[in-house]
Amino acid sequence: MGALWQTPGGVIKRVVAAKPMAAFKQHVRKLTRRNGGRSLQAVVDQLRPYLLGWKAYFGLAQTSRIWRSLDEWIRRRLRALQLKQWRSGKTIYRELLRLGASPQVAQSVAALSRRWWHNSLSAIHRVLTTAYFDSRGLPRLS
Repeated sequence: MGALWQTPGGVIKRVVAAKPMAAFKQHVRKLTRRNGGRSLQAVVDQLRPYLLGWKAYFGLAQTSRIWRSLDEWIRRRLRALQLKQWRSGKTIYRELLRLGASPQVAQSVAALSRRWWHNSLSAIHRVLTTAYFDSRGLPRLS
């Protein structure tokens, strides 16, 4: 399932092959669809066993940068899901203030309320942080 690659220094390292990586991303996309009608916690609960199993199986791969980028990508998908669930600009503004965002950050995200994927990388990552997802029980790959 894994592949080998050689560093510029000549050291051989293990990496997850392209096909299982593509299958992983496709499965995460399926679990984090924005039209499922489930709460963020329900999505995290469905995602947890898959991530833990995948991490256990491919844990020997020596690609820490890829693990970090996958973690960031998964959290971005979850932020976009949360924004879509909040839907309207007023709700986004209210919920971000409730979570501790400054009024400027909440207003900038709420102003573009229908651009979930765009907003999921904007200032909202200061509110829906890694620690926020840790508290929800989302495991990290890295």
